Amino acid sequence: MIKKILKWAGIILLILIIALVSAPFLFKGKIKSLVLKTINEQVDATVAFEDVSLSLFKNFPMASVSVEKLSIINKAPFEGDTLVYMDNIDLTMSVKELFKGEGEPMNLESFSTKDGVVNILINKDGIGNFDIALKDEEDKPGDDSESKPFALNIQDYAVENLRLKYFDESSKMKLVIDSLYHDGKGNFAASKLDLDTHTTAKLSFDMDKTNYMRDVALKLDAVLGIDLENNIYTFKENKAFINQLPLEFDGSVALKEEGQQIDLTFKTPTSSFKNFLGLVPEAYSGNLSTVKTEGDFTIDGKVKGLNGENSIPTFNVAIASNNASFKYPDLPKSVDNIVIDTKIINETGVLNDTYVNLDKLSFRIDQDVFNAKATIRNIVDNALVDADLNGTINLANVSKAYPVQLDTPLSGILKANLSTKFDMLSVEKSEYEKMQNNGSMSLSGFTYSGDGMAKPVSISQASIQFNPSRITLSEFKAKTGGSDIAVTGTLDNFYGFIFKDQTLKGNFDMNANQLLVADFMAPEAPETKAKTEQGEAKTEAKPAVASEAVKIPAFLDCTITARANTVVYDNLNLKNVSGKMVIKDEAVALQNVSTDIFGGKIGFNGNVSTKAATPTFKMDLTLSAVDIVQSFTQLDMLKSIAPIANVLTGKLNSTINVSGNLDSKEMTPDLNSLTGDLLGQLMNTSIKEENSKLLTALDNNLKFIDLSKVNLDNLKTYLSFENGKVNIKPFNIKYQDITVQVGGQHGFDQSINYNVAFDVPAKYLGSDVNKLLSSLNSTDASKISVPVNANITGSFDNPKVSTDVSKAVTDLTQQLVKQQTDKYKKEGEDKLKETIGGLLGGNKKEEDKTSTTTDQTKTNTTTNNQTQQTAEDKAKEAGKDLINGLFKKDKKKEE
Repeated sequence: MIKKILKWAGIILLILIIALVSAPFLFKGKIKSLVLKTINEQVDATVAFEDVSLSLFKNFPMASVSVEKLSIINKAPFEGDTLVYMDNIDLTMSVKELFKGEGEPMNLESFSTKDGVVNILINKDGIGNFDIALKDEEDKPGDDSESKPFALNIQDYAVENLRLKYFDESSKMKLVIDSLYHDGKGNFAASKLDLDTHTTAKLSFDMDKTNYMRDVALKLDAVLGIDLENNIYTFKENKAFINQLPLEFDGSVALKEEGQQIDLTFKTPTSSFKNFLGLVPEAYSGNLSTVKTEGDFTIDGKVKGLNGENSIPTFNVAIASNNASFKYPDLPKSVDNIVIDTKIINETGVLNDTYVNLDKLSFRIDQDVFNAKATIRNIVDNALVDADLNGTINLANVSKAYPVQLDTPLSGILKANLSTKFDMLSVEKSEYEKMQNNGSMSLSGFTYSGDGMAKPVSISQASIQFNPSRITLSEFKAKTGGSDIAVTGTLDNFYGFIFKDQTLKGNFDMNANQLLVADFMAPEAPETKAKTEQGEAKTEAKPAVASEAVKIPAFLDCTITARANTVVYDNLNLKNVSGKMVIKDEAVALQNVSTDIFGGKIGFNGNVSTKAATPTFKMDLTLSAVDIVQSFTQLDMLKSIAPIANVLTGKLNSTINVSGNLDSKEMTPDLNSLTGDLLGQLMNTSIKEENSKLLTALDNNLKFIDLSKVNLDNLKTYLSFENGKVNIKPFNIKYQDITVQVGGQHGFDQSINYNVAFDVPAKYLGSDVNKLLSSLNSTDASKISVPVNANITGSFDNPKVSTDVSKAVTDLTQQLVKQQTDKYKKEGEDKLKETIGGLLGGNKKEEDKTSTTTDQTKTNTTTNNQTQQTAEDKAKEAGKDLINGLFKKDKKKEE
């Protein structure tokens, strides 16, 4: 019997398992069609989802339906905008709901979402992108009986990690609720229920480019009384926190066709001044349980009225504290005589009528007292601001009275005596004459250092003067490391920069005795000591933090006229630096910049832009009497353009036009992107061939020239460069009376392809050659020259020299043969003329000699031919000896 029971139990269990596994495949199509029907019958938008799945195991014995990657995309007038995206939606229902017939709604008992985004947009015409429900009867695919594939019988729900963004284009109001986690439990099948909810989120709020809240932590645990028939939601038991500030709510919110009818009051449950400290995020306020406080702090607010299309509820929020103080037990100083009197009021239900009165804000640390008051009215159309600041703050006392998280404590004295009155429209239009500014602010003895700074910055004195037309930086003196800076100038739209996100415009004069660029560079990661397995200490560098691309700030639009006695950059010492920088549109224009360096002067104009992903630059440089060795060995760009210059000594005048890309992090030129040209003139220049493998190789192949004695004074050269190659326009130089033409190309990768042409007079070919020419009855040897061409390839470190030796032999031989042939031919013609002249003279005595003369002429002709042949042979021999003299070193001398 037991065996049969177990057997049937096993069979039944197997059947159940098979059913549970196969059910998702059987019902998946049905569920998917119901989801599509539900969506399509409700919205006028483009809806898509990746998949719908069914599981009987996930929430057994309940069935779970999962919709993955659901998106709702708006149609016109918000075409393409994402209204809703949900990474995952889970719906839970009873298994029996799967077996309902077509047309019968399935009852959902719970649902949850994860990683969702909701974007609510209202355009300037007041149309919202959330209004996607089908409105006309003809838009609906069926009657009411067929339009409820799912019915709500919710018992609980959850929202995990939702981001909700609200933006109203007309009012420039932006509200972001991020990291929203919310869950609720209640019986939605009943018309009236109590919903137990728990909510956490972070809130940010901006209006018209002004930020009022940034990532404020919110928490609400509340029981809401819900009347589904009348759409009324009532706060019952609740406890809320804004950061650490506690609040309690009473009242209700009713949903009506014309809007939300709100009737709420809220207040702090206690009046302790700790409530004020609770407004500050916990990371900055520390442990409040141990803080000793005196006095009170209260928030009391009322909100009542209709929140509709053309109205808002009236409200009155009062924030007050009187003669309060607080002291942290582990800090030496306290903050005393704290007075806060602030009201935020709207009495009409018109948003623009909202106003803020900061009637008084005052506190004291030690003997330093600071006071402020302000009013803001007409906040939507054209905010009117009226504020006064007066007092002194010793910055060193701030961290002694409040647990400010600073790596390096602040120091310095801040003083303010300022009155300002302006409207935002004048700020936006830069109508500074409508602003009323008077007073001053100053900072002295201020020192700051941080991880991103190489050296601490000490501001000895900074003073700002406020007047109706502009703000003047009357004094700014600072030091960091070995650098000192003094700046004066004006700011033309300070308020536009602060309140309207406009560019910061100004003009400044900067003077410095010494600027060390390294003082402003981020320090390298320090080395750390680590032990090897044998216990020995070894040095390791900390992992380098990936640096970000350098960007010229887009908010700057200013001109800086700068002068410095000394600027030190890497291994360069620049003296008497002056010039102008115009910073605008993420670019810096450099104008009339000059400096003394390398024994001469360098001047340049140009610009650097970081607006594109790859920074670019363009420079026009003028080099006047600079030392060649220093300039072409210490400046990497010049070294790459003309590496051969390192064998030269002397001075250089040059103009260089260059443009290209910059490395986005190091801001150094990308050599392969450079284009431009260089025109240079050498002065008092000599060659040190031992500094160059190229010249040494050339000298070893050519005996007739001593490169160290080549005169390059006043030589002018022209180079052009592009695509990593430098083209040299052919130029001529003289060595005694040898003409040399140089041209060709080299690359930034050190590759070379030079052509050097020599026109060599015969007199430089050696005494043996001169004797040979003389023995042949040659004309003046200076009239004979030999063209020699050398081609230099390879690289600067490994040059390869080739010459056209065979062509030189042929050319010289032909010259000698021609000269000898012409000589003997002329001699023969002259002799023939003399003989014929004698015959024609009729002299008998001569006649007797006719036969003898005739014979002699034949003999002379034969001799002449033999002489000519001898000349040719000797010419060839002379050519061979000449080539040997040109291209072979004297062995005796070598020995």
